Amino acid sequence: MRRLQISHLTTYEYADTVTLLPHRLLLRPREGHEIRIESAELIIAPAHQLQWQRDVYDNAVAEATFTQRDKRLSIESHLTLQHYDSHPLNFLVADYAVRFPFQYDAAELIDLGPYLTTIFTQDKLQLSQWLRQFWIPGQVVETYLLLEWINKAIATGFTYQQREEPGVQSPATTLAHYAGSCRDFATLFIEACHYLGLAARFVSGYQYSPGLMKGQGSTHAWSEVYLPGAGWKGFDSTTGEVVGNNHIALAVSRHPELVPPVSGSFIAATDQTPVMHVMVEVTDISAMPLAHAL
Repeated sequence: MRRLQISHLTTYEYADTVTLLPHRLLLRPREGHEIRIESAELIIAPAHQLQWQRDVYDNAVAEATFTQRDKRLSIESHLTLQHYDSHPLNFLVADYAVRFPFQYDAAELIDLGPYLTTIFTQDKLQLSQWLRQFWIPGQVVETYLLLEWINKAIATGFTYQQREEPGVQSPATTLAHYAGSCRDFATLFIEACHYLGLAARFVSGYQYSPGLMKGQGSTHAWSEVYLPGAGWKGFDSTTGEVVGNNHIALAVSRHPELVPPVSGSFIAATDQTPVMHVMVEVTDISAMPLAHAL
């Protein structure tokens, strides 16, 4: 078991006082048998009211409604959690899905529909050409190996670029430049899965990277593929890894642009673009005494 401490600070600085409209926060990790939250604290300024809810994907959503105007918005999250997924390759795929291609069970197919739908329909030609190096129609290959080849090909063959712009690149753009952010790589992997008829979804979260210096962390993104018998398995196309206890999922979605950690808007008397700063720190505190679980 690994214990992790996460600090995530997002600030917006405005040129003039603004009216902050409701903000949607996806900052609480998805709990389950592999992740348990010991403590969680959310500090927000200016004055606000906070309402918690669950969205259609069962993500924990906090909606902040602000009760005063200000020139600065600060959203600070502090988490301590236990992560038990230390053996991410310890899973078994159902016999009928061990080799690709396969057909999902009819009962599961109904619920998997949204995760099988192509998002960037105009990019099918570019995807099909790129994927021919891994699989061609009529070929039979081990399902996990196929996913591993695609995942590692993105991690080793593309140049990582940190982008502050919202949204994601289309797969065609990523393939044209052989470069992108973690969001772009996850989107390319997901659309490759969709083209192959595999259910896949986008994940927003954090990654523990012990080599990073203090203050250099950031939010992260990867993909999950539904493998019968194993469930949703994570693939990080930035590192080429199968997701384990270095990854902490905050939110999942069928579409890569629906789950930013912080989203919202404001009303101002003059045109202005706020200055945003984000600081993320993920620290391994496994050697420290356990706190009482919430």
